Parts: sequence; structure tokens; C-alpha cells
Amino acid sequence: MQLVTTVPDDADFDRLVTEIRNCKLCAPHLPLGPNPILRGLPSARLLIISQAPGTRVHETGLSFNDRSGERLREWLALDRGVFYDEARVAIMPMGFCYPGRDATGADLPPRRECAPLWHPRLRALLPAIALTLLVGRYAIAHYQPGSRRLSMTAAVARWRDFLPDYFVLPHPSWHTIRWMRDHPWFEREALPDLRNRIGRILNSTLRSAPCPHR
Repeated sequence: MQLVTTVPDDADFDRLVTEIRNCKLCAPHLPLGPNPILRGLPSARLLIISQAPGTRVHETGLSFNDRSGERLREWLALDRGVFYDEARVAIMPMGFCYPGRDATGADLPPRRECAPLWHPRLRALLPAIALTLLVGRYAIAHYQPGSRRLSMTAAVARWRDFLPDYFVLPHPSWHTIRWMRDHPWFEREALPDLRNRIGRILNSTLRSAPCPHR
């Protein structure tokens, strides 16, 4: 959980988001060109730190607007309306732009320049975050460096160790379908706890007095 001593100015947040969306630092390395994608407002209570946009997300400009997003929303028990409510849910990937594919057709890792450059500044302007979801091994390794020696399965199996500030999740790609069958504890134990936490966090947002951003 983030501790802040001052309330960030909304204008500062808007300026930073504009700066990120105009970033061209990695342009020479991006096969589809730069298109930084992120979501959220300073009032957001849930932060999702993911991997990097896929081609559909790059084309539509909407985070998790693909099958992976459908699976993630199912895990979280959130409909599209709540999931895309920027006043409650913020989304920022480890790499804001689609990184391309390798020779085998698999997605490349997120660009390494992104997270060190933008994440500290952006998270400092999201003071209301009560829970951060680390989705996929790149997010987990960056924010929980002690877990780098663990396999993805081993890291997710220790999900309780990262609470109450973080909840670790595998990437919700199609590969996870078989993984969930092989590891039923994830659906039986981890997901119910995650859904309860998210429900409490977002319901408390609804009970709070509104604080218009614009």
C-alpha cells in the first residue's frame, strides 16, 4: 500500500499521462510503432500491472480488450463496466507499447525502458490504491525481486506471502487454461480470496463521497 504525505494535483496526473502517451523512446524497436496504453484516475483503488499490449489492444487502444482480458475479468468477477471504470480501476503494463514477436511467433518481453522510467512517477500519483495485481512473471519479478528464482507456478502458489499490498497472478493467456486444470488450488483457494478483496475495495469506493477528476 502506498503512503503519501500530499494529495496529488489532478493536473499533474493529466500532464504525466499525456507525456507517457506521447513517448517515442522505443520507437526504433517497435514493429507497429509507439502507442502507449494505460488507464486510470487518481481515485482508482485497484491497480493492475500487466505485461504488454497485444496486437488487438494496440489496434483498439483499450487495455485487455481481447481473450486474455475476458479471462482476467472472469478471474476478478468484474464486468466490463466496472473493469473499465477508470475512477476505480487503473491499468498499467510493464511495457506500455506492443513489443512485437520473436522468430517463433511468441510475443517479445515488455521493453525494459518503460517500467523504470514511468512506473514510479505514475504510482506516486495514484494515492488511493488499496491492492495491486501483479499479472504475469515480468510484473512479479519487477515488484517482487525475491521471487525471481521461483517458477511462475511457485510464485503464484505463494500468493498469500505478498498480501495485503500485492496479489500475484499468472498471465491470463490461453496457456493458463491447462495450467488451471493442473493446479486446481488456484481456482479453489486463490480466486475466491482475490474476489472478496476486490469486492471490499471497490464497494468502499462506491460508499465514498465522489471526488470529480474533471
